[in-house]
Amino acid sequence: MKCPIFLELAVSFALSLFLLGCNDTKGDPKAEAPAPVQVEKEQDLSVIQVDHPEQFQLATAAAHDSTSQLTATGTVSPDISRSVPVISIATGRVVEIHARLGDVVKKGQVLLRVQSADMSGAFSDYRKAVADEKLARIQLDRATLLYDKGAISLNDFQTAEDVENKAQVDVENTTERLRVLGGSVDHPAAIVDIRAPISGVITDQQVTNAAGVAGLGSPNPFTISDLSNVWILCDVYENDLATVRVGETAEIRLNAFPDKIFTGRISNLSPVLDPTIRTAKVRIEVRNPGIMRVGMFVTATFHGQKKETRATVPAAAILHLHDRDWVYVPVGDKKFRRVEVVDGRTLPGDMQEVISGIKPGVQVVQNALVFQNTVEQ
Repeated sequence: MKCPIFLELAVSFALSLFLLGCNDTKGDPKAEAPAPVQVEKEQDLSVIQVDHPEQFQLATAAAHDSTSQLTATGTVSPDISRSVPVISIATGRVVEIHARLGDVVKKGQVLLRVQSADMSGAFSDYRKAVADEKLARIQLDRATLLYDKGAISLNDFQTAEDVENKAQVDVENTTERLRVLGGSVDHPAAIVDIRAPISGVITDQQVTNAAGVAGLGSPNPFTISDLSNVWILCDVYENDLATVRVGETAEIRLNAFPDKIFTGRISNLSPVLDPTIRTAKVRIEVRNPGIMRVGMFVTATFHGQKKETRATVPAAAILHLHDRDWVYVPVGDKKFRRVEVVDGRTLPGDMQEVISGIKPGVQVVQNALVFQNTVEQ
């Protein structure tokens, strides 16, 4: 009878040990939690700390009222209305060339000479017409005398008069043909002198010595352009077209002469966009002082109508680094922040306009290059 009691006690003792072991495995939740993550802040490379900030003089950005502007690239082109082709109506072979591509020529100057069978035929027809007219005039004089004496009828007199009139028309027609071909009745020859119709520069040449000239059906031997006024053709993107208006002016700078500024008038804004690059051609008419050459690259600046207030700083306050423009702004605790800006026009007094990046009233280091060289030492 004592064995079941002993077994019961042993089972109870074992169960107590098991439950006690389960409670011990739970442990402390805080002890079992993962360690907190340590976040390290990355250093701001645009912030520079100096030991003696007082040695760097500061300047306050001033306010400047300006209009929005757009800059576009373009090329110098001849004015089409001032470009005249040199043509030869007479066909034949070139025997002399007195001008070449790029030459400056005067109106009436001989450019080339053409040996033409057309001219020979025209002179032959002219001489025949003159001979026929002479005979017709003699016959008319005789008919007039006979008609006055009643020796011939009125019909015969009118016939002689008609022949004389037609002979005069033939002389006039053959004379005009000679003139159109480039010849003259005073100088009968098979050689045609092709002369410059206007003064200007030869901008195109399609003829060589001993070449053939096929008249109006062939390419023009020369093209002469009056370059006293030229066109500037620029490509303006679709989003910037609101800045450009026909009739307004634009500033032109030649890449070859960046220190010279010219003013032109916007005469045309193309109604058709280039579907590939989404730009429209803008035409600017400019008076050529003599240094503009066809094909030169230019930069055109267009000014909008809306006025904006922008900051201006000394030109030395802007640092040109890595194809960008920067200024240094004090942020306290002997620290300066490098801020990227977009500069605009150069203003009188060695001042520089700042389109974006800082606002009027902000202090900047007056000489950014000296500051940069000092902190790099």
